[in-house]
Amino acid sequence: IARLSDGTPLVTRRQLGQGQVVLFHVTANTEWSNLPISGLFVSMLERLSVIGSAANFEPESLAGSTWQLVQQMDGAGELRRVGDRAGIAGAELAQAAISAQTPAGLYQGQDRRWARNILSEDSQLTPARWPGEVRLLGQDQVRSHRLGAWFLALALCLLTADVVASLWLSGRLRGGVLAAVTGALLTSISPENALAQMSQDRAIAASRAVVLAYVETQDARQDEISRAGLLGLSQALFQRTSIEPAPPMGLSLARDELSFFPFLYWPITLGQQALSSEELSKLNRYLKGGGMILFDTRDGDIARVGQTTKEGRVLQQLASGLNLPPLAPIAPDHVLTRSFYLLQDFPGRYPRGGIWVEAPQNSGVQVEGMPFRNLNDGVTPVVIGGNDWAAAWAVDEAGEPLLPVGRGMAGERQREIALRFGVNLIMHVLTGNYKSDQVHVPELLKRLGE
Repeated sequence: IARLSDGTPLVTRRQLGQGQVVLFHVTANTEWSNLPISGLFVSMLERLSVIGSAANFEPESLAGSTWQLVQQMDGAGELRRVGDRAGIAGAELAQAAISAQTPAGLYQGQDRRWARNILSEDSQLTPARWPGEVRLLGQDQVRSHRLGAWFLALALCLLTADVVASLWLSGRLRGGVLAAVTGALLTSISPENALAQMSQDRAIAASRAVVLAYVETQDARQDEISRAGLLGLSQALFQRTSIEPAPPMGLSLARDELSFFPFLYWPITLGQQALSSEELSKLNRYLKGGGMILFDTRDGDIARVGQTTKEGRVLQQLASGLNLPPLAPIAPDHVLTRSFYLLQDFPGRYPRGGIWVEAPQNSGVQVEGMPFRNLNDGVTPVVIGGNDWAAAWAVDEAGEPLLPVGRGMAGERQREIALRFGVNLIMHVLTGNYKSDQVHVPELLKRLGE
C-alpha cells in the first residue's frame, strides 16, 4: 500500500480473517530510514486505524440485525447528524447500493457501527468522456476579468460627449477648437490613465486603515483562498482586538506599492517566476521599512519527512535575491508566542510544521547590513512555514469556514489555534517588542501559573 520511488515496497498488508496484518519494511531506528521518527509515520498509523477491514461485514453475519443511519455524508464529503430514521434490515443494507434511501454515512447497529462509503473495494474510477463540442476549462484558468477600468473609461467618454454636446448647442464650441478639446479629453481618459487612477484609489484606501495583503500568484484558486483567509483573519482581529482592518487586497509585486501594508501573505505555488531586479528592490525596501512577509510553502503534510519539497525549492529561488537576516526555528520564549495569546504551537491546515523567524542576536554584537531587529523594534521581517494558514483562516462571505481542518472537535480546536497565531502575527508586526518589556513579565508569569 506504499512504495518508494524505485518500486521497493515500503508498507504491505494482507487480510487475515476479520483483520489485517500490516508490515512496515523499515528498521525501528534511523539506521536505514528516518520514517519511524517522522510525523508522517504517525499520520500513516492514524490512517491505518480508520481504514481497517473490521468494518467490512459479510452479508451472512448481518442477517437478523437492524441498522439505523445516525450520520449522513453530504455532497461535500462531511458527516452531518440526521434525525430519527427508520431502521434497515442488515441483510438488505448489505446488498443495497448507495441511494437516497440507503445513503453513505455512519450506521449504528446493536453493538457496533458501520461506515458505508460511496466507493467499494472493487470500484473503478474512469475518466469522464466529454463530447467533442464541449469546451473544458482547467482549474488554473482565470474565469474572471477586471472590467473596472473599462467601465470607468466608458463613463468618462459619455461625460465627455455630454459636455461637448452642451458646448456645441450653446454655440461656444466651433470648428478646430472642437477637435482640439475632444482629442485632449479622449487622451486623458485612456485605459492606462484609468488603471493609474484605480491604483491611486487603492493606495488611498490602504492608507486610511489597516489592510492585510497577499501576493497574487498565477493560480486563481490559491488567490481566492488567500483572499478568503485574510478576510477570516481580519474578522477575527475586528472581533477580538482593537484593530479594525479593512477588506484585504491582492497585490502585484510589479504594479503595486507595498509600503501601505504592514503584513504580506505570500503563498508559494509551483510555476512562480524569478523576481525581477525592480521587484527585489521593492521587497527589500519593504522589509527594511518595517513590513512583515509570511512565506507559506503549504507543504506541511509532507515536509515533515525532512526532505526539500518542490515548493521549498521555489521559495529558495524567490528569496535568493532578498536581503534576509539569519533565520532560525522559533524559540519557545519568542515574543511572537505571547504578543496577544500565549501559544506553543502554530498550526494551520496542517498541525505539526514549525516556523522560522529572524535568529536571535546578541545585543552587544551588531551585524552589519542586517539591522532588522534594531530598525523594526524587534519585529522579525519574515516568517517562513508550510502549514497552509490561509486555508485554515478562510471564510466565506457569511463568515463560515470555507475549508475543512482536521477531524471533528479536534479540527475546530486546530482552526482556533491557527486564528490565534494569525492574531499574534498582526499584533507582533503592529506593536513590535511591546510584550518583551520587563514590566509585563510578572503578569505573564501569573497567567502562566493559572
